[in-house]
Amino acid sequence: MEVILAKTAGFCFGVKRAVDTVYKEAGKENVYTYGPIIHNEQVVSDLEKKGVSVLRTKEELEHLEKGTVIIRSHGVAKEIYDLIEKKGLTLVDATCPFVKKIHKVVQKASEEGKEIIIVGSAEHPEVEGIRGWCNGKVEIIANMEDVKEMTLSGPACLVSQTTFNYKKFKDLVEIISQKGYDIEVCNTICNATEERQMEAKSIAANVDAMIVIGDKHSSNSQKLFEISNKECKNTFFVQTLKDLDLKPFESIGKVGITAGASTPQKIIKEVHASMTEKSFEQLLEESLVTIHNGEVVEGTVIDVKPDEIILNIGYKADGILTRNEYSNDSANVDLTTVAKVGDKMETKVLKVNDGEGQVLLTYKRLAAEKGNKRLEEAYENKEVLKAPVAQVLDGGLSVLIDEARVFIPASLVSDSYERDLKKYEGQEIEFVISEFNPRKRRVIGDRKQLLVAAKKEKQKELFEKIEVGMKIDGVVKNVTDFGAFIDLGGADGLLHISEMSWGRVENPKKVFNIGDKVTVLIKDIQGEKIALSLKFPEENPWLTAEEKYKVGNVVTGKVARMTDFGAFVELESGIDALLHVSQIAKEHIDKPSDVLSVGQEITAKVVDFKKDEKKISLSMKALLTDEDKAEE
Repeated sequence: MEVILAKTAGFCFGVKRAVDTVYKEAGKENVYTYGPIIHNEQVVSDLEKKGVSVLRTKEELEHLEKGTVIIRSHGVAKEIYDLIEKKGLTLVDATCPFVKKIHKVVQKASEEGKEIIIVGSAEHPEVEGIRGWCNGKVEIIANMEDVKEMTLSGPACLVSQTTFNYKKFKDLVEIISQKGYDIEVCNTICNATEERQMEAKSIAANVDAMIVIGDKHSSNSQKLFEISNKECKNTFFVQTLKDLDLKPFESIGKVGITAGASTPQKIIKEVHASMTEKSFEQLLEESLVTIHNGEVVEGTVIDVKPDEIILNIGYKADGILTRNEYSNDSANVDLTTVAKVGDKMETKVLKVNDGEGQVLLTYKRLAAEKGNKRLEEAYENKEVLKAPVAQVLDGGLSVLIDEARVFIPASLVSDSYERDLKKYEGQEIEFVISEFNPRKRRVIGDRKQLLVAAKKEKQKELFEKIEVGMKIDGVVKNVTDFGAFIDLGGADGLLHISEMSWGRVENPKKVFNIGDKVTVLIKDIQGEKIALSLKFPEENPWLTAEEKYKVGNVVTGKVARMTDFGAFVELESGIDALLHVSQIAKEHIDKPSDVLSVGQEITAKVVDFKKDEKKISLSMKALLTDEDKAEE
């Protein structure tokens, strides 16, 4: 008898992730799953033996006082999450990422006022969970009759149960589209489900009998039976080997075997072995030779060299993992520092026979696949990731998440222009995935939006606490000819050249350097613009000027600037006085520059003081007259 076993048979990514999650929690006190973690009695029974109980109703959850509640792979309604949080229980979410994606789609569509159409079985827990994320009208359809009875009053969004029959889904969508409704169609059937169904159909069309292994409550297993039965009337649906009657197969030449996404490999292997007429030794030998390119295998390290790891993978030849296939950063890796004899390693078969009978393995490509799954989840959940910069490229940065590469374009590295990206090399940075398309090898990271969001939050906090007249500390961020921009910790303020001193500032760049710490006064706030000043009111030199520069006082100052009609003399920072050209000497002077120079120190007499106008007039001539009088 020839037996064909489907390559896709058994746990899918979401189911394996959920089951692994529960087994990690098993053994702790008070661990529960909300509903069976998957539709497989054997797995659920084994978990119960390990102390994991199943909560089957909302009422049972409401009576819990403490413990850990694991959300099953099918997902649950939003109210269940809210209830777990309200009761203060520990939540572990094992919802399949593809189901989680549907929750977000329908929640968003509902908030936009759209009606929701769910293609699937109304009694299935996944559909019940999806429905629990909808607000407003929801239609659930599973066949043509449901479509006929469906009524829509406005725009709608259509999604599907991840395990629904793909061909049936396409047929239903085609009929609905002919009705002229305004519907956004989202094909949310899982890729693994689609591949499994297509493979089952192909195998069933070319065998004399077909066996579908799966739990009786498993929707995807039932769909596989329906698809297989259409192609091969001699199709059998079994849960375990005990349900299989071998007599009908005695005269059959070719048998196909597939299994649902929630069927453990152990059960599949038992059924597969029972369909052969070989001895245990022969079955063992067969298990040693049924590896294929692209298959994931677990092996034990039996030897390690600096440039290669040798593993026993249960095959007639050992597996070879070279340095180049261990990591993308292989140039500086000594493999003896990362693995030792006896270690267990999961790798992927790159080539079953390299021409010398050796099996070539890859670790980095398997890690990259897992990394891509991780990145897809992060993309869907808008999760903030953190990773070191692996490489600085001409157009941006390259980071690695479990050997999966993420490219961050230079324009998305920072919220301001970065001239030199080399400073980021080896630095650990945070980012989100803004675009995910692994088929085109296009996975784009975005650091800029995190910085912008953080800056907006800081800006909001800053504007809530500042007000005109307040003093605040800041750091000089940039210096221009007209002023300096001060980082106030959330927003920048402008310190104009005219506000830098009570006196005159010729060039801000001679006063400030980038990075200087300053305490400034908030002069004005207009929207997001902040005007700053260093002219503190209590330091205003005019407060004491009336006494220091009253008429008749003799003062000393430096010539600051000159005009044709006189010279302006700086008496102190912030106070200039006018020395009119007629008051420089007894004799006639055409212009001040004939006898004075900028920076020259002069002594003169105050002849006029106007406080309100902040004007002081000086006379050198008056001092000369006083000297003449003294000589007489």
